[in-house]
Amino acid sequence: MSAGKKPALVVTGNDLAPEALALLNDFEVCFAGKQCSEETVLAMVAEKDPVAIIVRYGKIGARVMDAAPALKVISKHGSGIDVIDQNAAAERGIAVKAAVGANAVAVAEHAWALILACAKAVPQLNDRMRAGHWDKATHKSVELNGRTLGIVGLGEIGRRAASVGVALGMRVVAFDPYAKSVPDGVTRVDNLSQLYRESDVVSLHCPLTDDNRGMINRETLAQFKDGAMLVNTARGGLIDEPALAEALASGKLRAAGLDSFAVEPMPVPHPFQQIPNLILSPHIGGVSDAAYINMGVGAAKNVLAVLEDAATAV
Repeated sequence: MSAGKKPALVVTGNDLAPEALALLNDFEVCFAGKQCSEETVLAMVAEKDPVAIIVRYGKIGARVMDAAPALKVISKHGSGIDVIDQNAAAERGIAVKAAVGANAVAVAEHAWALILACAKAVPQLNDRMRAGHWDKATHKSVELNGRTLGIVGLGEIGRRAASVGVALGMRVVAFDPYAKSVPDGVTRVDNLSQLYRESDVVSLHCPLTDDNRGMINRETLAQFKDGAMLVNTARGGLIDEPALAEALASGKLRAAGLDSFAVEPMPVPHPFQQIPNLILSPHIGGVSDAAYINMGVGAAKNVLAVLEDAATAV
């Protein structure tokens, strides 16, 4: 690197919040574009040899890491680091960081938007009204007060979602073997089977791991209450999608709301498009005006912290 040249930082996206960019004045910030493929990122890091990558879209694997010998940190613009090959990073001495909690409020609010939309059939009634129907005499929504909400995962998002359930008068149960405490009014259960059996609404807030991939499948859906509702604002890989489609078609589940999918963007056509009691959104739970700033600033601060530590250690 020539004297005076700023070290490069690659963003797998086309923008960062101004508040985040202000923290990165000492870097040459390079944007790979919103729809950046692995090949696009690969070409950019091979050209720029960045010391850091901020991941907004797409996945980062060993090929990208090997193309950037100077790379010291991969920082996620958000909390889900399953899109980064963590084993490959560890083998190469590259730090992997997440902006933990930066979008917790936004995701918890979106989970509740989906829960309420499922319980009150908001999208379906809107469509019926626009088609000229007046279903007052035939429609009955689900009243959530007094019902049981099952929260899977008590990180910052899950805790917020659970507290809203308590405020709405729900009985709230939660499963998280790693949580050191539970929010006021929430009861911890010992296993997922108990949570599935008791819950009228199940909301997923856990990271995706090799151990829980496909945790919602034909066998576990059979344990759900008849007419229960399922919401996922976590990761699509948690759910066996054909099994969910069957449970919705059969009436085993009353409704479901999904903000994440096994393959993203969701391929079109997709069987989910034809399921009327399934509410879909394009993985935007964490995308709010405030979260955009929080995630960018959090990702930038993580980059700076790792590089400062590396410089101190030299």
